[in-house]
Amino acid sequence: MSTEKSQVGRRAGAGTGALLLCRADADSVAPAAHLLRERMLLTGAGDDWSVLVPEGKPWLRGDEPVDRVLTGWAAALAVGAPWPVLALWWDADRAGYTLASGFRRPVGYVWLADGTPAGEDEAMRTFAARLALDPVLDLQSLDHLTKPDPEADACTRMRGLLAVLTRAGVALPTGLAPGEPADRLREIARIRPDARQIERSGWREVVRTELEAVDSSRLGPWLPWSGTPAARALSLAQLTAGLPLTALGLRRRSAGWIVAGALLLAHGALGIAYELARPRD
Repeated sequence: MSTEKSQVGRRAGAGTGALLLCRADADSVAPAAHLLRERMLLTGAGDDWSVLVPEGKPWLRGDEPVDRVLTGWAAALAVGAPWPVLALWWDADRAGYTLASGFRRPVGYVWLADGTPAGEDEAMRTFAARLALDPVLDLQSLDHLTKPDPEADACTRMRGLLAVLTRAGVALPTGLAPGEPADRLREIARIRPDARQIERSGWREVVRTELEAVDSSRLGPWLPWSGTPAARALSLAQLTAGLPLTALGLRRRSAGWIVAGALLLAHGALGIAYELARPRD
């Protein structure tokens, strides 16, 4: 076994965990989450926030570490939705986050296990701007997380990040905390009274979910500006972006990026089909 694979295996141990925070209510998140085709639990996480807790651990099935898997999932959720997605992850060696929003390049930050910053300061500033955090107070708190602190390990840094996000409405349920293993996170989420199951669906069910979203009152998040040139342009852009992204995922054997590309293609194709089929005035 190569050194790289050994490192991946060590990082994907029992202490590895991950959460997906979405800046939307559960009713809006559920249709998008089904498109990931992964078993997850969905529950509330504060005012206008929801959290997805993976039930499986795909980072144990291959050579992809947890951060790469979560980045792909976050990108896949965000490309077809009007709300941002924040992936939080940790393993034996590191902890960090990735923020995905629309078609923009995801931004993230990493800390080593002992809390040593291993990211770029500019990433924190971009993170604050995209979430419309306070440019003075919140940015100062985030900036502190990029400075050396011998008393703060990686999970302490993550808790500091979440403390800043409480001012943006984030309130993770008790027990869903950085440092907890995936199995523990799943058990905590499962007993929440508002928890709902996101099943792994086949592509036929995925398409049905998309069509149900189109027919429902939640049309807006899925086909914004429907019936306008902007809607058609968005659908074409999704198709154009989906092809190379899917090819990139296949080349890198990255399940996360394959899902992101396939989701873009599905959204684009659905948008075009809806535009062609909708009644004309």
